[in-house]
This record gives sequence, C-alpha cells and structure tokens, in this order.
Amino acid sequence: MYPIRFFTWKKLKLILFTTLLFFLLVVFGVFHHPLEKNFYTDFKYPFDGDIERLVLKLKSNQTPEVPIINSYNFTFYKSCDNKCRGVSHLQLVYIIKSASKHFQRRLAIRRSWGFQRRFSDVEIRTVFLIGITNDNTINKSVEEESQKYSDIVLANYVDTYFNNTYKTMSGFEWAMKHCSKSKFYMFVDDDYYVSTKNLLRFLRFPTNYPGYLKEPLGSFRNLIRKPQGLNVIEFELDDDVRLYTGYAFKSAPHRHYFSKWYISLEEYPYHLWPPYVSAGAYVLSNAALKDMYYASFYTKHFRFDDIYVGILAYKTNIEPLHSEEFAFNKKPYSPLNYQYLVSSHGYGNPEEMVSVWNQQKSLGHA
Repeated sequence: MYPIRFFTWKKLKLILFTTLLFFLLVVFGVFHHPLEKNFYTDFKYPFDGDIERLVLKLKSNQTPEVPIINSYNFTFYKSCDNKCRGVSHLQLVYIIKSASKHFQRRLAIRRSWGFQRRFSDVEIRTVFLIGITNDNTINKSVEEESQKYSDIVLANYVDTYFNNTYKTMSGFEWAMKHCSKSKFYMFVDDDYYVSTKNLLRFLRFPTNYPGYLKEPLGSFRNLIRKPQGLNVIEFELDDDVRLYTGYAFKSAPHRHYFSKWYISLEEYPYHLWPPYVSAGAYVLSNAALKDMYYASFYTKHFRFDDIYVGILAYKTNIEPLHSEEFAFNKKPYSPLNYQYLVSSHGYGNPEEMVSVWNQQKSLGHA
C-alpha cells in the first residue's frame, strides 16, 4: 500500500513540474523563437518594393505609380507655424517629446539647454510635442503656456505611451511643413540632460567625436576659425549627408507575454529588429529627415517609435551612427564625466537637470 502511494505522489509531482515548466516556456516565448524568420534573409515590411524610387518622386513633387499605404495627416491645434519663418542659416531644431502635464520639465528645458539664444552665432529653435488629453485643467494650463512661450506643437493623438510613434511622426510632419530648412533636428524626451555646446561640436565631426577635440590644434589648423560664440572647429557635414545618430542598438523582439514590449509573431515575425537608435535622443540631418518622412508613406505603422524610425532608416538605406556620448541610461554625474557628453537619460527631476546644466555651463561644457 505504501509503495503505491509513494509512486503516485512522485508521479503527480512530475506532472505538476512538467506542466509548470511548459507554462513558463510558453509565457516567456521560448516556442516562438524557432518560428521566427531570419531578419537578414527574409525581411519584408509593407510596402515591399523599391521605396527609394518612390521617395525620390515624392520629394520631386511627382505622383508615384504606387499608391501610398500610410499617411500621418495630423491636425495641429497648436502649430508654431512661425517658429522658423524668416530664419536664415538655421542650424538646429530641438523637437522635444513631452507629456502635457510635464509643465516643470518644459520650464526647466527653456531655462537651460533648450534656450534658443544660447549662442549668438548659431540659430536654434525649440518646440515641444504634446498630444491631447481629457483633463480640462491641464488643457487650460497648456493653453496659457502656449500663449506665453509660443513653443507648443499640439496634435490630434491621445498622449499615451503606445502612441509615441504618432507623436514622433507629428514632429516629422511639423518639421516638413513649418521648419524644413534646418540643418539638423534633435528628437529628445523631456527627461534628458543635453549639452547644446557638445551637440554642436559633435555635429561638426560626428565620426570622430570627441576624439578630434583632444587632438593637437595643429592637426586641424586649416579648419580653425576665429574664436566667437562656440569657439570650436568649423567642420560641417555636406547638406546631402543622411545622418541618423544617437545610442544605436541591434536587438531582438520581446516574445514573453508579460513584457511591456511584447510583440507577437503576427505583428513582427523576424528574429531581430533593424538597427535603430534609442528614441530618447537622436539626431537627423535635413536629408535624413526628408527621406524618412517620405518613406513613412510607404511603411506600415508600428507602435514602438524607435523601431519604426529604424525601419524607415533601413528601408531607405540609412545606417545608424552609434555614439556613446548619447547616454541611454543615466550617466553618473561628475564634472569631468560630462565634459564631452551630448545627452543623458534619467533627468525626470527638473531641478537636478538644471543644476547639472548650470555646473557644466560654468565649466564651458554646455
């Protein structure tokens, strides 16, 4: 009698263990991976065709023979349509992704790295992208803020995490319609520290930053201009260079069901994402922004904005440029540690961000 009971209990435990293990394997998406397609050999994402030829026609105001499959025709309730009007030699536009309730973050950015007159000889413009909300108190405050600062771009999407692609593409559309002549555009979240000085230095020689600043001046003697404003080396990219840069990734989709970033095989069947740059802070040259914008007409919407922008880049043969000076996580602060830093995530506390920026500004690094 006793051996039989022991055998039965042992068998039951085995069954329970096997069931639990199977459940965990399903939850964590282990069985999805053998079904994934190879990104390098099989990648196709609607529209599947010669997208660059279609982009070229759109840029030339011609009608492509293939109908568009996607269109982000936003309604702008606040458009800042005069933000860039009449500005010659516009170098940089900050397009800051902000939540409507983040009033203090926006105020801190205006007082620090987003200040448009930071350098007298460099034309910079700053706008904040926000979506709609049902909170009438917030709406009233946003209206007052917009009237006071004239830097709010408010479009007709609900301000939620999974609408970040709509927020990003509203920035693309706004730039194309109202600020299409800038040399560079930085898309950045409102919880970032940014050094405008280092960003402009980076953009003068992105493939050798900060190395070129550490070289003896004699190595760049023919590129030095008289000290004024930035007092940096004048080394600028050609207008046709398609720059897409920041903290770049090569990563795989999350297949476990409880992940915030879970993606089913039906939504995206490949084992890797296209190379992409963190959506928290990245820079596009004028040529890159225009090609990606028109490519979006032939690229199916995707709910993660960094992945969507990466898909646009991949379909237009724009390779992301990685830089460690765009910190994906919060970089530990010390005066020397931020000497060449362009941006750092993790500054949701506006007072901390302004404090760090002021210290770096006094040291000549912001």
